[in-house]
Amino acid sequence: MEILRTVAELRAWSRLERNGGGNTVGLVPTMGALHEGHASLIRAAAASCGRVAVSIFVNPTQFGPNEDFARYPRTFEADCALAEAAGADVVFAPSVEELYPQGETAFVEVAGLGDRLDGASRPGHFRGVATVVAKLMIAAEPDLAFFGQKDAAQVAVLRRMVTDLRLATEIVVCPIVREADGLALSSRNVYLSAEERERALTLSRAIRQAEALYAAGERRAARFTQAVRMTFAEMPQISVDYIALVDGATLEPVEIAAPGSLFAVAAWVGATRLIDNAILK
Repeated sequence: MEILRTVAELRAWSRLERNGGGNTVGLVPTMGALHEGHASLIRAAAASCGRVAVSIFVNPTQFGPNEDFARYPRTFEADCALAEAAGADVVFAPSVEELYPQGETAFVEVAGLGDRLDGASRPGHFRGVATVVAKLMIAAEPDLAFFGQKDAAQVAVLRRMVTDLRLATEIVVCPIVREADGLALSSRNVYLSAEERERALTLSRAIRQAEALYAAGERRAARFTQAVRMTFAEMPQISVDYIALVDGATLEPVEIAAPGSLFAVAAWVGATRLIDNAILK
């Protein structure tokens, strides 16, 4: 497996594979601290594409001034080993200066949609996400790019970005990967103490509760929200950020759930912000 450091190297590799080798190219954008959820994306890419690039880049523009950019887990050697074992052909690991040259002023913003759910809680977050993913897609020119359903709001923003900018890359969304007890895998789970990790299971319990309500025939958003708030109230050490029933594509609130509606929660467990969601079916 190769490690590439510059946009020029990544673009040359991709064009050689597609034009010279006749391969489809898959891209798995990550910020590193890889876990089984990332591995599932890489395996999906390897199953669908002739060649797979995994980017490892802790993107500074998607962190707010009081967020965890400085302490975000960085485990590059272990990440490369996991990526290779899962089927990656190259890892793209640029410097900040490579993706954000000094004096650069361009950015990508998905107006409106980027201000909903996590965008409302983290102003500017999705501008940073959209900008870096656009840069990665322009650099790698992938046929397919793979993302996890856990970041459902991010997926909605990026799908709209790809549509609006007429990018040739198709976005593929893969299911949430969970621990045996239901906790959604996240690189930030390493921040949790043993007690906090137990409390964090409240998020997945809330999601299962919403799914059970929907399966039982409930469709009223107010009822979903009320029931899940009661679940969180049983764990007062958790601070709820949002509980929302929204359209999965626009992230606009809906009053009545329908197939494809997204039920999403975000909460602070100690100093760690976690998210979880389900598409109601």
